[in-house]
Amino acid sequence: MPLDALCLSGVIHELNTTLAGARVDKIYQPGRDEVILALRTQSTGNVRLLLSANPAHPRLHLTTLPLENPEKPPMFCMLLRKHMSGARLLDIVQTPLERVATLRFEALNELGDRVERRLVLEAISHKTNLLLLDGEGRILDCIRHTGGDLTAGRVLQPGMFYRLPPGFDKENPLTADREKLEALLSAAPEEVQIDKWLLDTFGGLSPLICRELAHQAGGSTDIRLNTLSPEGRSRLLNELEALQNTVKENSYTPTLVLIDGRPKDFTFLSIGQYEGAAQVEGWPAFSPLLDTFFEQRERQDRIRQRGQDLIKSVTNARDRTARKLANQERELVATRDRDRLRQLGDIVTSNFYQMSKGMARLRAADFYDPEGKEVEIKLDPLLTPQQNAAKYYKDYNRAKKAEEMLTIQLQKGRQELDYLNSVLENITLAEGERDLAEIRQELSDTGYLRRPGKAKDRGKRVVSKPMEFMSTSGLRISVGKNNSQNDLLTCKLAGKGDIWFHTQKIHGSHVILWTEGGQPDLQSLNEAAILAAWFSQARDSSKVPVDYTPVRYVKKPGGARPGMVIYTTYETAQVTPDGELAKRLRVK
Repeated sequence: MPLDALCLSGVIHELNTTLAGARVDKIYQPGRDEVILALRTQSTGNVRLLLSANPAHPRLHLTTLPLENPEKPPMFCMLLRKHMSGARLLDIVQTPLERVATLRFEALNELGDRVERRLVLEAISHKTNLLLLDGEGRILDCIRHTGGDLTAGRVLQPGMFYRLPPGFDKENPLTADREKLEALLSAAPEEVQIDKWLLDTFGGLSPLICRELAHQAGGSTDIRLNTLSPEGRSRLLNELEALQNTVKENSYTPTLVLIDGRPKDFTFLSIGQYEGAAQVEGWPAFSPLLDTFFEQRERQDRIRQRGQDLIKSVTNARDRTARKLANQERELVATRDRDRLRQLGDIVTSNFYQMSKGMARLRAADFYDPEGKEVEIKLDPLLTPQQNAAKYYKDYNRAKKAEEMLTIQLQKGRQELDYLNSVLENITLAEGERDLAEIRQELSDTGYLRRPGKAKDRGKRVVSKPMEFMSTSGLRISVGKNNSQNDLLTCKLAGKGDIWFHTQKIHGSHVILWTEGGQPDLQSLNEAAILAAWFSQARDSSKVPVDYTPVRYVKKPGGARPGMVIYTTYETAQVTPDGELAKRLRVK
């Protein structure tokens, strides 16, 4: 869990500095366990504060990410709007050494009296929660109700008084003086790993911070206490005191750790333990760092949750199609030996004179064999010699016809498999429920999903918009998020002179560079190609081939699946996908 108690203290300090006196303008609940407060501040204008009780990624910070809200607000959201619309944020307080943040607000009740309301975020893994309290600490409601048995432990139900979660019986690393730290270190088992000892002894520290303290003291993250020199022990105590000063003086350094370009971890200190095995970036503030860290994994989790039925249906259809293709390919291989059936028929025909009805085998010279060896041919005893020969010729003709039919079926099957793989890729690009609904609609149209049972739902057509970007030189770039949008962009909206982009033989989005009737510059062409590579299955690769051509050379064959086109007279660019470029060029 990267957001440890000490890192949370840095986030809260940053938010208190930015949001003091901010007023709640609007309240949204885009997901079951996340709330966004749209706040008006005097210093920075309008901002959006995210409070996430997602068990995998609990946190709070300012966000600029576009999150789609449900058409009907959840009940918890409606309750927040009732009690907190127009409320003024007084401060954000953290329970000492706990991942619990309390946001205190001054609000007006139904009578117009000023009252206190509190939002409590418990950012504790597997026990996350977001609670609304009144001024006396009574629970008005919470995202997760627990403790239905009132005789049990902590009860989180409307009407009950709120109690903090039980804490850990560990030392406070912020209040222990040098003498106390030395005594704790002296009492530690000599064979213990230093990072494990720190984690077991002190509260509020993450494994990353414990490894960093061990690395600073002994030059290794897995060093044991019995191998640490006296100078190393002194350095460890110095590092613990430096940690205390960092938190007490609020001198945090928001730091992001990346491995192979992907966010791996974050913390509030500069990190040196990776020694070149990872990229370590310092950030000016926690909020944009957290936005970057959680953006991709949160979006993937959200899509997995909301589109689970789609993923399951498409995956089952894809696997079924793949199995069918494998069987047909085996059958096709078997038909390629059909000439031998014709040859056996010829041998039987040339030996009628020595055959009679009732024979089960014919042993005769194989005049197709260069050495003239004998061959044993199976016969049906119930058939005459002429009928046995006719059967071999019939099997030959059937295999010949089967090859023709299997070739056609395999071509259709491969197209179907490509289509289903493209739908799975489209699901990963979906940014909200509207995009998923459009994919459901497409799958209903193509027969992979049942149509809605209610007549009123069958008549509705969901339409979402493609992603929009602006090149550095000011040309518009559109990117389809699903096959319906791809068809719309390429076959209906784009002009013949606009430029179409798509990864070569790789599933991905259709990308249109709108030329405005002119000649596009090389930088815009390159940026559009990079976007095509990023929004494809090759986003984690390098030197991705992207084909591009004027739209006039792109055609949709009659009867083709959604998103399927053919094109000619194209050029190919080799580009490396760049997510940062996609963020920078995106039109909000």
